[in-house]
Amino acid sequence: MNKLFIVANLKSNQNEIEAKNWLEEFKKIKDLGQFLDEKEVIICPSFTLLSLFSRFFKENNLPIKVGAQNVSPFSEGAYTGEVNAKQVKEFADYVLIGHSERRSNFKESDDMLLNKVKTSLEQALIPIYCVQDKDILVPEGVSILAYEPTFAIGSGNPDTPENADDVARFIKTKGNYQVLYGGSVTPKNVKSFTDKENLSGVLVGGATLDPNEFIKIIQNA
Repeated sequence: MNKLFIVANLKSNQNEIEAKNWLEEFKKIKDLGQFLDEKEVIICPSFTLLSLFSRFFKENNLPIKVGAQNVSPFSEGAYTGEVNAKQVKEFADYVLIGHSERRSNFKESDDMLLNKVKTSLEQALIPIYCVQDKDILVPEGVSILAYEPTFAIGSGNPDTPENADDVARFIKTKGNYQVLYGGSVTPKNVKSFTDKENLSGVLVGGATLDPNEFIKIIQNA
C-alpha cells in the first residue's frame, strides 16, 4: 500500500524565531507514533528556513521530509538571486513546481516550469507539480501532481471531493501519476478527499500556519 502524501506549503511566512516556535509546537507529532508510518509528511518552508527545518527533524528523529516551495530554472552559475536545485537538495527531498500563485504573480511559463523540473530531476529532487485543471501540460519525469483549482486556493471554498476525484481519474489516464488535492483543506474536510480512490493525498496551505491544525489534518487524513 502506498503512503498517503500530506504536504504543507507554509508559503512566504515566518522568520527564524516564528519558525522555531512552530517547530517546537509541531514536535507533538511524535505522539502519533506508528500512525505516521502510513503517511509521507512533507513540510515546505521558505528558502531561508530550509536548513532549520531539515536540522530540526533530524535532531528530533522525526519522520518528516522537507520540500522547497520553488527552485531556479537554471543550474549553478551567474544567476544572481536564484536558488538552484543543487543548493536545495542539500536540505530537501521534494520541491513544489508550478504553484498557481507563482504562475500568476511571477508569470511562470510552461517552458520555465519544464526547466525547473529538468534541473530538479538532475539533482534527484522529486517535483510535486501543481496543475490547475486536467488539461495542463505535465513535463516528462514528473510522478506526483497536485490538482489545485484556482478558485479554491485561500478562499475557504474547496472543490468537491467528487470532482477532485474525477479530475484525478482523468489525469491518471495520461500517465502513471500520484495525484494530490490542494485548495482550502481543513481538519474537517481532509478525510473526504483522502478517502477518494484516485487521490493520493493533499497539499495544504493556510491551515498549516497553525501547527496544531496541521497535526489534526495529519491525524484525520
